[in-house]
Amino acid sequence: MIHELKKTSEQKMQKSLESLKADLSKVRTGRAHTGLLDHVQVEYYGNMVAINQVANVTLIDARTIGVQPWEKPMVAKVEKAIRDSDLGLNPASQGELIRVPMPALTEERRRDLIKVIKHEGENAKVAIRNLRRDAIAHLKDALKKKEIGEDDERKALDDMQRLTDRYVAEVDRLLAEKEKDLMAV
Repeated sequence: MIHELKKTSEQKMQKSLESLKADLSKVRTGRAHTGLLDHVQVEYYGNMVAINQVANVTLIDARTIGVQPWEKPMVAKVEKAIRDSDLGLNPASQGELIRVPMPALTEERRRDLIKVIKHEGENAKVAIRNLRRDAIAHLKDALKKKEIGEDDERKALDDMQRLTDRYVAEVDRLLAEKEKDLMAV
């Protein structure tokens, strides 16, 4: 029972960490990367789909993303979808290729983005701590029902704390990495 509780708690903490990684990848640094457009949706025959399902998304250079729709009528729709997204990008089409230049980040914008990533990190830490709290509640309940002994409960509590500390440290490491990335000019 204790082993199963630890295993499920660790899986959920890992999911929280993966969610944070996904959120951080959406925060734009000065460099271009194709994953930046992953969550941008475009209308394709009445359905909303991701851009990478209607076009090739490539890097032209370090500061420019190239988007080449597979069908000529999609060029205008894809360009509009990128412009209307919350990314603050200004695409320009050249024939069938859409060039998406990454604007340089100002110092003020970098500071704002750091606040955003710290908030995301804090949310991830809260989620991890909530998982620890739930696991502790299960352990206390099992002890009351005499399903486990006091020694087993104490050992399991220590294990949960170590697990929590490990994942919180990983969140801090990811945040420090992203902050360094944002501040690099």
